[in-house]
Amino acid sequence: MPSHLSRRNVLLAGAAAGSALALSAAPAHAHRRPHRPFGRHGSPSARLTATTLYVHPRGAGDFTGLQAAVDAATGTGRTLVIAPGVYRETVSVPADRTGMTWIGASGDPRDVVVVYDNAAGTPKPDGSGTYGTSGSATTTLRPDGFTARRITFANDWLRADHPGVSGTQAVAVKVMGDRSAFFDCRFLGHQDTLYADSASLDTVARQYFARCYAEGDVDFVFGRATAVFEDCDFRTLVRPDLTSAPFGFVLAPSTAVANPRGFLVTRSRISSEAPDGFYKLARPWVPSSDPTARPMLTVRDTHLGPGIDAVAPYTNMASGHPWQDQRFAEYRNTGPGAVISVPANRPQLTPAQAATHTRQAWLGDWRPRA
Repeated sequence: MPSHLSRRNVLLAGAAAGSALALSAAPAHAHRRPHRPFGRHGSPSARLTATTLYVHPRGAGDFTGLQAAVDAATGTGRTLVIAPGVYRETVSVPADRTGMTWIGASGDPRDVVVVYDNAAGTPKPDGSGTYGTSGSATTTLRPDGFTARRITFANDWLRADHPGVSGTQAVAVKVMGDRSAFFDCRFLGHQDTLYADSASLDTVARQYFARCYAEGDVDFVFGRATAVFEDCDFRTLVRPDLTSAPFGFVLAPSTAVANPRGFLVTRSRISSEAPDGFYKLARPWVPSSDPTARPMLTVRDTHLGPGIDAVAPYTNMASGHPWQDQRFAEYRNTGPGAVISVPANRPQLTPAQAATHTRQAWLGDWRPRA
């Protein structure tokens, strides 16, 4: 069983190996064509479009870092093609970079890793306090119309390295824009890995995650976005710092009460490194900034592995906001973690209700381009 402490080394070693493979391995007819670090996506000397920029960690592109490329990519509709490598930096994309696309050049998300190691309790360098949950994000994405393809977003901050820090939330990516889409991406962390949010309480942010992988332990997919996770894999991690259940919670939506649609997980899979039954499927997050929130989650047509507590898959985050008062439901799930032994603990949709809990209903007139 993988060790919590080894996770950073696994991440970086895997990415470095992937980079080396992508940059130096010889394909079947490599002698007939020049090496292309950006694959089929052009190069600075042969741009696919005038609005395409190239990022390469060792100088073969327009920029060696992502933030520098984002800063230069003013306007709308810009594309960043990112060569294999580990980009250890925090990246913040302003709201005015609408329609931006990031593409991992190799086609394998393990090869392009954006990673840093801030946590909510990490002191800021200027002495002005700690970062807080949102400030801990390795990557913060504010614009509408953002798309990412085949990229790993990670936060490799480890509890064991910082035993005196109580703010252990460590976000890999915070997504705030409407029409944000992620295809074949990975989200790696522990607590609060993937923050699917919106720009404000009264703003609906539709987000779509297809064929993605997310791992963590406490509330590692959370937020108030209207988010669809389709054909995704969720993996719960071991907790060397704990000896009893629960180790954590997969999902923690914080949907605004006026929003009829929160998180939808469909045709996906949840697996675990932890002992059987040591994880809850979800708990509702009612943040202090929105005490009227009524979290909404539907998990349907999804395989729930034995790591999920089938008897009591939901629990409370705060006693004043019991999960039974929220909008949690399931439909046609399978696997050991989906067995219904206490019906009151597993609210189920009727077929008629399930017909309205679909990707099309969640995304409305937006059709993400696969």
